[in-house]
Amino acid sequence: MATEKKRELAPAEREALLKILQDRFHKNMQRHIGLVWADVQDKLDANAAKLWSLQAMESTGGEPDVVGYDPEKDAFVFYDCASESPKGRRSLCYDREAHDARKEFKPEDTVIDMAAEMGIELLTEAQYRALQELGIFDTKTSSWVQTPAAIRKLDGALFCDRRYNHVFVYHNGASSYYAARGFRGALWV
Repeated sequence: MATEKKRELAPAEREALLKILQDRFHKNMQRHIGLVWADVQDKLDANAAKLWSLQAMESTGGEPDVVGYDPEKDAFVFYDCASESPKGRRSLCYDREAHDARKEFKPEDTVIDMAAEMGIELLTEAQYRALQELGIFDTKTSSWVQTPAAIRKLDGALFCDRRYNHVFVYHNGASSYYAARGFRGALWV
């Protein structure tokens, strides 16, 4: 992957990622009805930093795919569409404050820090529910979602999953972490 300072992929990495994204786009047309790959690729070609973020999503197991177009932002929206919460983003507590509050067994990173480093946003509860309309996700895992400040102030954080063909929203202490809980991100290109 690219260095931290220069968030740009090498030409071979770029071509390989574009091929993966194009194949996934065509294989999952139900996620983006009416959208055309050539339009998506034009946006990607114009923004190397966004490609770097998509590579970060891909390399951590997110399987990013286009889930829509936002006319206000004039941007295509990518979400992590892996069937389960991305493997490379699990066992993380919610944020740095929660991490630092743990007295022992601190995880390697936090959801908020990792998302920021990747250049993506954590899904909101509404975005998570919209993703679940496009397929079946997190039937064995769960994913942290953006937590309202009022809940976070009380040391809580929210996560979602799908069980019994229903999307559930739960709470946990922000400092908790589990091998089956990760996070899903969103990126506008």
